[in-house]
Amino acid sequence: MLTFHIKRFLPFKKLATFKTIWYKNKRTMYSNEAITHKEVVDLRSDTLTKPNALMRKAMFEAEVGDDVMGEDPTVMALEKKAASLLGKEAALFVPSGTMANLIAIMRHCNQRGSEIIVGDSSHIFKYEQGNSAQIAGVQLRTLPNKVDGTFDLCELERNIRGDDDHEPVTALICVENTHNLCGGKALPLDWLDKLAHIANLRGIPLHMDGARLFNASVYQQVPPSRIVRDFASISFCLSKGLGAPIGSLLVGSKQFIKGARRSRKALGGGMRQVGIIAAAGLIAIGESWTERLTKDHARALKIAHAVVNLQSKKITVDIQNQHTNIILLNIDSKYMNAQEFCQRLSTVTDQEKTIFGNKLVIVRAYPKNESSVRLVTHCDLTDDDVDAAIQKIKSVIQELES
Repeated sequence: MLTFHIKRFLPFKKLATFKTIWYKNKRTMYSNEAITHKEVVDLRSDTLTKPNALMRKAMFEAEVGDDVMGEDPTVMALEKKAASLLGKEAALFVPSGTMANLIAIMRHCNQRGSEIIVGDSSHIFKYEQGNSAQIAGVQLRTLPNKVDGTFDLCELERNIRGDDDHEPVTALICVENTHNLCGGKALPLDWLDKLAHIANLRGIPLHMDGARLFNASVYQQVPPSRIVRDFASISFCLSKGLGAPIGSLLVGSKQFIKGARRSRKALGGGMRQVGIIAAAGLIAIGESWTERLTKDHARALKIAHAVVNLQSKKITVDIQNQHTNIILLNIDSKYMNAQEFCQRLSTVTDQEKTIFGNKLVIVRAYPKNESSVRLVTHCDLTDDDVDAAIQKIKSVIQELES
């Protein structure tokens, strides 16, 4: 049963390695389906959260209207609140961050032959299906992201284009904050200031994919408005660390948002009595978001410290650069690749029964690539969940070390 189970998830060439490690000591392993009494701690993403009681109550009681006609009072309240938090004039409620980013690109790059500059590990480049080219007709030019989520500003200046008839025109520069694939890094404020100076001199607007902007605000202990001060447009997600079930906001000037509303309609993003959903968003960006995200960050740091304290050479964490709610486990793929490690976290062995007793623990994690695993803390976790996850992760790492 074990061999069949593993083959479903692992490349054949890795099967022998996995079997060598875990079969060597003749430990019986059980899949998720085979365990009836288990605790599952899901650390794959902060998008997994469900609306809390306050959100559900607000959604039930929400005053609604036709938002396409500009008549939904709850949506209007959410948009006003979002604009105020970011120090901008207006905001637009949209179904997703991907749509928010695409609308921003469409509004800023309204001249044919436009090009935008983005990091090569950015969500816009890697995970939005090339919609800037596919739908907006805009070319992407990438710069290598550094480990802190930034890119080289001298390289940026060398790649700005505009005067040659043979080349596209650089119409927009985009950054991601916090930076997902770089491990939830908050972009340094001094770097953002230097970026803004260059963009201002060249007359190029800036857009921030701020899916987890509020995490950056908590980490840097500054209001979100300071971080986005020099940006013409910003998107942020309600459905990640902020814990709402659906939705994102696109924020900018009144004129920009007026045009964005028109683009939203073309993309099919015009929603009607959507105040039912917006009500949860109002709770998400209410008074308690700082406290909730601070707790998420502390729990992520606790997990990271637990891994570091094992002093493993095979599984490591860059604790000095642990910023927010995303932890990156670096896997030495000579011993096990990231997919195998995640698969091991999602199974239990006979030996673990003696460690955990009746509390069998499964941890769900996300293999970012061959040698990196992503863990994400979020508001649906408890301290007990985090402690159970730590015990499981430590058990697996110690087993690998032995």
